[in-house]
Amino acid sequence: MYERYFHLRERPFALSPDPDYLYPSRVHQEALSYLRYGIEGHAGFVVITGEIGSGKTTMLQSLLGRLDRNTTVARLVNTMLDARELLEAIVLDFGIDPTGLSKPVLLHRLGQFLVQQRQANRLSLLVIDEAQNLTLPALEEIRMLSNLETEKSKLIQIILVGQPELRDKLSLPQLEQLRQRITVSYHLQPLDAEETYHYINHRLRRAAIGAPVEFPRTVTDVIHQRSRGVPRIINVIADATLLFAYGVDRHDIDVSIVREALEELDATGVLASYHAEGGHPEAARAQGHDAALTEDSRRREDALKAREQQLALREQAVAAQQRVLDEEARLLSSARAAAIRPAAAADAAGTQTITAAAARPASSAAAKPPAAKSQPSAVAAASAAPSAAAGAAPSGAAFRASRPNGSATAGSVPFVTTNGVRVQRYQPPAYARTQAQDGMWARLRRLLFGPTQA
Repeated sequence: MYERYFHLRERPFALSPDPDYLYPSRVHQEALSYLRYGIEGHAGFVVITGEIGSGKTTMLQSLLGRLDRNTTVARLVNTMLDARELLEAIVLDFGIDPTGLSKPVLLHRLGQFLVQQRQANRLSLLVIDEAQNLTLPALEEIRMLSNLETEKSKLIQIILVGQPELRDKLSLPQLEQLRQRITVSYHLQPLDAEETYHYINHRLRRAAIGAPVEFPRTVTDVIHQRSRGVPRIINVIADATLLFAYGVDRHDIDVSIVREALEELDATGVLASYHAEGGHPEAARAQGHDAALTEDSRRREDALKAREQQLALREQAVAAQQRVLDEEARLLSSARAAAIRPAAAADAAGTQTITAAAARPASSAAAKPPAAKSQPSAVAAASAAPSAAAGAAPSGAAFRASRPNGSATAGSVPFVTTNGVRVQRYQPPAYARTQAQDGMWARLRRLLFGPTQA
């Protein structure tokens, strides 16, 4: 799609294991060196492991392409087989028809074939890819094949290539004898940031038919961060980056383009699937443990949030209840104040009435005409009575307060003035004398129903 736009003869980041695009990184060079040593030195079992997409198959293709014609190779890529099926697949790849043959006959035919190859000065090589899928009986069957040997060397060289699970399986106690026969073992590590930069531009140069497009270091660093240095994931991201650059008509690749490509890969779930496939079992278990912890933490956070919401609702209810209590207290205080004001007014009015009642007998006595003309000084006493009633001093003032029949009023005490006039001093009745000792309700009752004399 974008090959002509970028002057490429083919897609440089195809996922097929093309040995022409093998980048000789440090780890791949070391792995190739171990393989050559194991093959040329007849070292017995050779085990190569690496993450998914780490370049094991591409490296193996490159190795097999460099072998001379004196090597007979049987290569298995489908390893979902039991022990009998595995043996049949091996003899088939060596050119032996297993139809109708029992297992002892198959082993005998295979032994004859290997001896013939050794007599012809040819090396017999068995390469099993995806060896992590082999069952324990199948792996034990492979160990038995290694017993085919002469006095000086093995008749067959066996290479096991697989994912990290192969190392875990080979460490089991049941495969102790097989593990002892492994002479060469190497694990492919991911590329670092510097190797990722050279790996991407190496493949671009291999595919270019003109001036090659180049990814700057800032772009390759972003790709390395997301790919973790795994070549297959690097290819996926770099291919998507070229496609996005072609879509926006850009020959130069920058960080914005690779980030758009990563967003699209994340949205479609492509990178997530590759990361899930490339996870090591221990890493997967660790991720599962982390996921369990995350789920437990999430549940605790939800419980705390629910508790906080309950507390907030309770605080709101308490605040509302407090407002109701405050309002009731305000209303009660207002009602008490309203009840006290009429009582105080009534108390003041009753006091004024009682005071006027206390002064009334003296005033009425002064207003009455004298009882006999024979007492001329009574007129002067009557004229002086208002002054006494108004609060003037009693000295030098005489008054007379009597009933029409001449009897003294209740509560009056008769006395004789200095002028010889006999007058009655006012003395309040018993109910008036006790008004200071009465309570407010007693005074209010007298105000409403009148005084009651004792």
